[in-house]
Amino acid sequence: MVRTMNGRLIGLAAVCFVSGMLALSGCSLSYSSKSSSDSSTASSKSASSPFTSSSESSSPDKTKQYQEDVADYTTAYVRSSKGDYDAFQRGLGKIAARHGISNWEVQPITYYAVGVGLKKANLSDVQYETFKRNFAASDFSKMQDIQEGYEATQ
Repeated sequence: MVRTMNGRLIGLAAVCFVSGMLALSGCSLSYSSKSSSDSSTASSKSASSPFTSSSESSSPDKTKQYQEDVADYTTAYVRSSKGDYDAFQRGLGKIAARHGISNWEVQPITYYAVGVGLKKANLSDVQYETFKRNFAASDFSKMQDIQEGYEATQ
């Protein structure tokens, strides 16, 4: 038996070990054979909802209330502050937590709502552009979401 522990048995042991680890982590080998389009579709669906459970994401009222709260907070914040983005982000985190959102930083609706709030604050063009660029850390996608919210507000 010691002589046969080279090559084949060690390879079999490695496969068993990996299979066991996948089973313990809730994965299966059959899942890994899914197409990349299936997994990317699932990723985009989960990223599109800011709420932590699927029952929450089905409520347009919750999404609208979150958006309104972020917009109102943004308006009040930029009118009364000196541009402390860390404090602003902490406040957004608190609003998101109240709405059951744990990853507000990656949610387009957050940046859209910030844009709505910036428009309501009636900033100068320079103030708006500066806030947008600094808050979004020059991330094009986030700046675009802010711009869309800003332009949607009349």
